Amino acid sequence: MAADESLLAAATPRLRILMLVHGFNSLSQRLHVELAARGHVLSVEYDIHDAITLEAVELFRPDVVLAPYLKRAIPEAVWRHVPCLIVHPGIPGDRGPAALDRAILERRSHWGVTVLQAVAEFDAGPIWAHRSFPMREAPKASLYRREVTTAAVEAVLEALSRLAAGWQPEAQHEGLPGRTHRPVSLAERTIDWTSDRTADVLRKIHSADGYPGVRGELAGVTCRLYDAHAEHGLRGAPGALLARRGEALCRATVDGAVWIGHVRREDEHALKLPATLALAAELAGLSDLPELPEDDDGRVVYREADGVGWIDFPFHNGAMGTPHCRRLAETVRMARSRGVRVLVLTGGPEFWSNGIHLNLIEAADSPADASMHNIEAMNDLVAELLECRGLWLIAALRGNAGAGGCFLALAADEVLAHDGVVLNPHYRNMGNLYGSEYWTYLLPKRVGEDGVAHVLDRRLPLGAHEAAAIGLIDGCIGPAAGFMEAVDAHARAVAADPDFPRLIAAKLDGYAADEREKPLAVYRAEELERMRLNFYGFDPSYHVARHAFVHRRPQSWTPLHLAIHRRRTPPQPT
Repeated sequence: MAADESLLAAATPRLRILMLVHGFNSLSQRLHVELAARGHVLSVEYDIHDAITLEAVELFRPDVVLAPYLKRAIPEAVWRHVPCLIVHPGIPGDRGPAALDRAILERRSHWGVTVLQAVAEFDAGPIWAHRSFPMREAPKASLYRREVTTAAVEAVLEALSRLAAGWQPEAQHEGLPGRTHRPVSLAERTIDWTSDRTADVLRKIHSADGYPGVRGELAGVTCRLYDAHAEHGLRGAPGALLARRGEALCRATVDGAVWIGHVRREDEHALKLPATLALAAELAGLSDLPELPEDDDGRVVYREADGVGWIDFPFHNGAMGTPHCRRLAETVRMARSRGVRVLVLTGGPEFWSNGIHLNLIEAADSPADASMHNIEAMNDLVAELLECRGLWLIAALRGNAGAGGCFLALAADEVLAHDGVVLNPHYRNMGNLYGSEYWTYLLPKRVGEDGVAHVLDRRLPLGAHEAAAIGLIDGCIGPAAGFMEAVDAHARAVAADPDFPRLIAAKLDGYAADEREKPLAVYRAEELERMRLNFYGFDPSYHVARHAFVHRRPQSWTPLHLAIHRRRTPPQPT
C-alpha cells in the first residue's frame, strides 16, 4: 500500500460492516481483527440462506457488506441497496471458481486479489482495489493463508477508504489481464504416475490442497491426496510405493518421488488423516524409514547455534495428536540436556499450534478416551516446558495459534509474534470445552484475574498488537518478513547477556513462589476434572461440535459472539 493510501485507510470513518461468510476462516478472522482495530463496527453472518442474509441486513443496517469467503451469490435484494464488496482471490478480470487452484495449475508466476462490487454476473462488478504477489511453489492452503491474506487485507482497507471518500470504482473492461474460466475438472488434476514428473504431481496436489484434494489411488485404495513434498533420494518404478516415514508415504514418479502426508479415503464418512494411519491395513511390509533431521515436512526438527536451540514443529494445520505431543516433549527434553541458554519454539509457518488433533480423536474407537489421552499428552508437554527452569524459553509465533495451542505458547518465558498472527485463546467454540494446558495458572499470570473473562468469553480472534497490549503476549515484532531474523537476534542477545544468570535466578524465584502458593499439580487436576465432564459427562456438546467440525458440516446458524445484530441490544457506533 502506498503511503498516501495508508494515511487514507487510517483516516477512514467508522463504518458498520456486515461480514457475510461461508465460514469464519483464517482470512475472515484476519480481516475481522484488522477492521476492529480501526474502530469499525463489525457483525458476521454465515451465508446459510438468502432469507437469513436479508434479515441480517435489516437488523444490522450496514454501510457495506464485505464478503471475504463466499460460495454463493449475494441476493440481488441486498446488493442493489447496499454496497457489497467481494474479495476474489484472482487478478483483475479473472472470473470463475477455484481461481487460486487454476493459477497453481497454470504455473502463474504472479497472482493477486481483487476487491470488486457484487452485481448480477459473478465476479463481473466494478473493481474497488487489487493487489498482486509473486507465486511460491507451495500448497494452495499455504498461499491462501499467507500471500492471499496479506494482499486481501491491503486491498480491503484501500477499498473501504475509497468507499468512505465517495470514490467511483473502475468498471471491468476488455484490457484487464484476467479471463473467465470454468471450474477445474477432475481430469485436469488426475495424476498419471507413469508419465507425470515430480513437479507435475506436486502442482496437481498443491492446487487442491485443503479442498477438495486430488482424487487418486494409494495401496489399491481410492483416496483424496494432500500434503505433498518432494523426495530427494529415493527412486523406483513410476507409481510404486517406496517407503513410509512417520505419517507419510513415498511414491515414485518418472523422475523421482513424492511424500504424501495426508489422505482421505473415499469411503462414506471418511476423515482426512495421516496417510500411514488411514491406510494402515494396506501397508503391511512397506519399509519404514527413520525421520531425518533436515526434513521440514511436518516433523519436529531441532537445530542450535551460539547457545540458542531452535525447535520447529510444523504439524499439519497445527493439529497435535498424542504422538505429536510426545515427540515434541522428547525433543524439549533433549534440548534441555544440550546445555543451551535459550530455546526457541517456532511451530509452523502457517500455524504455531491449534491444540488437540480433532480428526485423530474422531477416528478413534473411543473419541472420549482419545480426547483424554490427547489432553493429557498436551499437559505433559506444557509441564515439560515449565520444567525448563535453567534456560530462557521463547515462543516465536510465525503462524496463527488457537485453543490449546495458545496456552501452550504461554508456557514460555517470552511470547513473540509478528503483526499478521491471529490468536484464538479460547475453547468454548468447540462445544463449551473447558480446556486444560495449565491455562488456569498461565493466563491469569499474564492478563490478571480480571482479564481472564475478557480473553476467554469474547470468543473472538485477537491480533498480535491487541494481544501484546493486554499482556497476553510479550511483543509484536513488525511484519512477517524479517520476523524470524529479529527473533534470532533477540535470542542471541539474551544468550550472550552477562546478566543471564540473574535473569534465570529471578525466573526460579518466581516459580518457587508460585508453587508455594498453589502447586502446578493442583491446577492440572482441577482442569482435568472439568475436562472429564466434557468427554464423559451427560452433556454431548463437545462431541457434537467436534463431529460437525471434522466432517465439515454446513453451518446452520451464526453464533451470537459473531452476529452482534442478533443480540437483544446490538452495539451502536460512537
